[in-house]
Amino acid sequence: MKKVIQPIALRRRVLANALQTGLLLGAAAMTGAALSLRPAAAQSGPFAGYPSKPINLIVPWPPGGSTDRHLRKFAEIASKYLGQSIIIENKPGAGGMLGPSTMAAAAKADGYTLAQLPMSAFRIPHMQTVSWDPIRDFTYIIGLTGYTFGITVRADSKFKTIQEIVEFAKANPEKLSVGNTGTGTTPHLVIEELGMRTGAKFLHVPFKGNSENTLALLGGHTDALSDATGWGPNVDAGKMRLLMTFGERRTKRWAYAPTAKELGYGIVSNSPYGIVAPKGLDPRIQKHLHDAFRKALDDPEHLKMLDTLDQEYWYKSSDDYLAWAKQTLESERKLIDALGLLKKP
Repeated sequence: MKKVIQPIALRRRVLANALQTGLLLGAAAMTGAALSLRPAAAQSGPFAGYPSKPINLIVPWPPGGSTDRHLRKFAEIASKYLGQSIIIENKPGAGGMLGPSTMAAAAKADGYTLAQLPMSAFRIPHMQTVSWDPIRDFTYIIGLTGYTFGITVRADSKFKTIQEIVEFAKANPEKLSVGNTGTGTTPHLVIEELGMRTGAKFLHVPFKGNSENTLALLGGHTDALSDATGWGPNVDAGKMRLLMTFGERRTKRWAYAPTAKELGYGIVSNSPYGIVAPKGLDPRIQKHLHDAFRKALDDPEHLKMLDTLDQEYWYKSSDDYLAWAKQTLESERKLIDALGLLKKP
């Protein structure tokens, strides 16, 4: 005999099922809403939660120079593509290698500590014994740009041309002091090369970065300054005189200044740089950072900053940047050897 379900009991059962179904659907809807509130960067990252906190970017130079100005703007722009802020940490010293080498030795390879890698990374190991390896101790993220270098003097200097400086340094060995941003940096080596090619002997005066170098020149403690375009504001303000630049061609902003190449000195240098992380970085994080930084590199606001600093666009993918680093480490050895700066065996 079949069991008969009374209408009232049937209604109660249907109501209970409907209520349970509604609760489940409501919970699903709430879960979907919660997921949609996650930061866009966390959803699109290599895995859930990255980046979940601010990222430190080490700038191995003092505040105020061309590298600091560039990377502060780059970090600001890149933050919007990562969904997290990028905090600049200035750590100058050791020819621009104190910051990156400290990161390589002590920082976790978790994507939250990065550094600019200057050209001195590929020269200093040939000049002295170091505790870091420019290839093995870093994960290469992206190549960004290169500098415009130049030689300036104070506006009231008796030297009006670079030729006058060279002739004085030939007649008065090591009497003309030239400030630069540290041993092994491009501002140092272009002066060494200028001396090698002309027979002039300059007095090499190293500083930690542009700000110290600038103060020394403006204060009358050095005769000339070799540096990247951190000198730009002082040249524009009439406090310094730009005598020569080291690019392939004259700059757009200071087109009156001749290049070392056109003057017959045969020196061309732009010292490209990019961003690296400690060795062992998860390839998924490496790719995520590269992709966000590539967007920042191509952002119109960033391209405007490069134009302001008269710096060139120099994009290198992670693989291309590493390949360039390996090749450059070998080629820079030849320059160091030619300048007589190679370390003793």
